[in-house]
Amino acid sequence: MGVELYTYFRSSAAYRVRIALNLKRLSYGPRFIHLAKGEQHRPDYRAINPQKLVPALVDRGTVLTQSLAIIEYLNDTYPEPPLLPRRRDERAYVRALAQIIACDIHPLNNLRVLRYLEHTMGQDEAARIAWIRHWIREGFEAFEAQLERHELSGRFCFGDMPTLADICLVPQVFSARRFGCDLSDFPKIRAIDENCQTLAAFRDAAPEQQPDAE
Repeated sequence: MGVELYTYFRSSAAYRVRIALNLKRLSYGPRFIHLAKGEQHRPDYRAINPQKLVPALVDRGTVLTQSLAIIEYLNDTYPEPPLLPRRRDERAYVRALAQIIACDIHPLNNLRVLRYLEHTMGQDEAARIAWIRHWIREGFEAFEAQLERHELSGRFCFGDMPTLADICLVPQVFSARRFGCDLSDFPKIRAIDENCQTLAAFRDAAPEQQPDAE
């Protein structure tokens, strides 16, 4: 049995895993879960991922959830090319950057949170967009500051090799642009995103390149 990825073209978390799989040059069978149509609530998918989120990855019968855990698993199981540096302090730096995105920005702006703001809290579209832009800006300010203070950043978040940090950053930049965020104050983030876009692994993982894109 090969690798299967339960994915949705617009999911930032699934986007991360698609990039990682491409960087590892691993082929996979996509299984599309349309979040906007509620397919994540189907009993057959809940049996795979009780959180009712994407992504979920199945590798030789092993089911994995949560994008960062999946990427670390891929990095451990298929070590080349590495997605984390060798030194412990450098790995911690890369993980910290990744977690700014995956733990502090993205969870506040995903679909289920936006729907809660709309349907339960009664927030209109303008308020929801303001919410999204606020949390992206706050997170990007911290991310940009980390890049500025560490000599470890280069063409990518860590020197000249794409890592877990870039894998998390690029989907978040896509989301920021989708919601009209002003990125003019984040030159390092923009430059790293541009450098990532020169690599087919990132371009081919983009939402508009997916078979389920709308």
